[in-house]
Amino acid sequence: MTNDEDACMKVGFIGLGAMGSAMASNLLAAGHTVTVWNRSEAAAAPLVSLGAKLARTADRVAQGDVLCSMLANDQAVREVILDSGLLDAMDPGTVHVNHATISVALAKEVAEEHAKRGLEYVSAPVFGRPDAAAAAKLNMLVAGKLAVVERVRPLLEAMAVKLWPMGEQAERASVAKIAGNFMLAAAIESMAEATALTRAYGVSAADFLDVMTSTLFASPAYQGYGKLIAEERFKPAGFTLPLGLKDVELALTAGGTARVPLPFAGVLRDSLLEALAGGDAELDWSALAQVAARRAHLDERK
Repeated sequence: MTNDEDACMKVGFIGLGAMGSAMASNLLAAGHTVTVWNRSEAAAAPLVSLGAKLARTADRVAQGDVLCSMLANDQAVREVILDSGLLDAMDPGTVHVNHATISVALAKEVAEEHAKRGLEYVSAPVFGRPDAAAAAKLNMLVAGKLAVVERVRPLLEAMAVKLWPMGEQAERASVAKIAGNFMLAAAIESMAEATALTRAYGVSAADFLDVMTSTLFASPAYQGYGKLIAEERFKPAGFTLPLGLKDVELALTAGGTARVPLPFAGVLRDSLLEALAGGDAELDWSALAQVAARRAHLDERK
């Protein structure tokens, strides 16, 4: 057997949204045998055309060396991973790598349920939008036993540009991801409010953000979201407003549990709720810029 064949793993992948599909396609491109399952089977068709195998039930996708999952939220993880009997269908020693952004409490619970069954668990949430996932340029936070992380490293490196170790406890990767998304939301809100201010004085969002993202805030988060705000390009959404609200609420819950005040998270939650109340659920969360503009009644000033 060649080294390449030796490194090939049998991988199951659950959750084939924009992120999960891109990540699974990179596992296929790296030469791994990938079996996929999604609650909506139609989402699996593009991956099957690339060579993935289709599992008709979730338990069948979990029969390989490693199971990866990229589900939307706590409810989906609980339903698909914990309540379905999926863990009982997995062989002891199988590794489950969870890429979803989930609450600290659920991260602990999921890790405990795996341990009860002799299953290995790695928490590996990611930073990056679907285009980064497609290019295998995600930044991946990783928490789990060192030996287990090393076992699945070839898979993780096929999907990510860099792995960031967070220790062994699963919740460490989860809280780092939640805190990071809170910072992203804060960056978007600050640009939203600042551009509303400049627009009120005749300086366009594009002109103002070009200065800011080329000088004081010349970083990927500001540049990427600043471009979306400047161009008012909120569709198609790379990360929707409801997902943003979910993550800010996760931060507030984690803060409450640990007695850590997060006063600005409350402001962000209300801004996101205002956007959703305005019917913007399908928009990218950079559409917080529209909320700031509406508050200032900018359209009525023209």
